[in-house]
Amino acid sequence: MYPEEMIAPMREDLTSAGIIETRTAAEVQDMIKKDGTTLVVINSVCGCAAANARPAVKMASTHDVTPDRMITVFAGNDVEAVSTARSFMAPFPPSSPSMALFKNGELVHMIERHHIEGRAAEMIADNLMQAFEEYC
Repeated sequence: MYPEEMIAPMREDLTSAGIIETRTAAEVQDMIKKDGTTLVVINSVCGCAAANARPAVKMASTHDVTPDRMITVFAGNDVEAVSTARSFMAPFPPSSPSMALFKNGELVHMIERHHIEGRAAEMIADNLMQAFEEYC
């Protein structure tokens, strides 16, 4: 686990944009299983989270069409919450950062780490916004 004071700014980077922090398995499960759409962002300390993933999520969160809920969990710290989120993302292997869009509890769109690394935040945001338009 990372010291909370170290990751607090990384958490705030998303929560300041209105992304809901979930830290327990029950919170994650409740949000994903709700009717409607839920974006789940697995946040992390890696450079591609800072340079690509978090900026992309913040850009996409301002789009005209967005999910009903956008939540985040932090890899390496919110262990049970991350494990629960990843269980809903099967058959995709665990990766962080990553993003998954659910509709009525069903996975409909996945962005894995290898889709984030080396790609511009704008490209990732466009991918998210297209998924929002299709499923939300």
